[in-house]
Amino acid sequence: MINTVINNTSQFSPISLNKMDGVKLMNRSDTKFTFSASKLSGLLEELMPFYNVLEIDGKRLHAYKSLYFDTNDRKFYNDHHNRRVNRHKIRYREYVDSGLVFLEVKCKTKKGKTIKKRLKVDKIPANLSNDHQSYVDKIMGYSLSVMPKQWINFNRMTLVHKKRKERLTIDVNLNYNDGITNGNLSKVVIAEVKQERMSRLSDFIRIAKDLKIYPMRLSKYCFTTMQIDNTIKKNRFKEKQIFINKIINE
Repeated sequence: MINTVINNTSQFSPISLNKMDGVKLMNRSDTKFTFSASKLSGLLEELMPFYNVLEIDGKRLHAYKSLYFDTNDRKFYNDHHNRRVNRHKIRYREYVDSGLVFLEVKCKTKKGKTIKKRLKVDKIPANLSNDHQSYVDKIMGYSLSVMPKQWINFNRMTLVHKKRKERLTIDVNLNYNDGITNGNLSKVVIAEVKQERMSRLSDFIRIAKDLKIYPMRLSKYCFTTMQIDNTIKKNRFKEKQIFINKIINE
């Protein structure tokens, strides 16, 4: 998969990290798509005229490592499952190829916006320090006892629209582990269009529709939690589970 993706991105024009400040989009609208890796080559070929690809030290496919936190009873998972507004996720994320590590707190607002706040750190620790706990509490507006739950790692290509303020991430080679259970979703691709405001004028959305790739929100944290914990409530994710299993079993 990795070699295939690298070959498919070689024809894109590059954009450097320091030229991406205008599309950080920390306060944004997201549209997620989940589809079979068998459709990726055709998709990238169609996207090439409209997007540049992020290149760091000659690499166009970048490794990400994330450690997710939750309460003992999986409040963040259950909030997502129960469709609560103003829900949160807490993670440390290492952007391996750029050498950056952040403590990140994401909030999904009642208006459907994703707001991400982050604090630069030296490395991913085993637990939240007192300072990091205070940072999280300040952003969330209340204190909550959380603990590390699972690692989620993947490779990502980032495409930047040549004319619009739009960024597109395409994640492949997703794998996860909690120290006991581990697994991978290597046949599944998760793409996400990030815009200031939701717009169907996106070239990716148009091309994806032509290729019968449709929006489907899939939280990496929630889906891997279902794989790790067979006892957790998951009825509202049942259709997504069936869809993913179909891809895996192709």
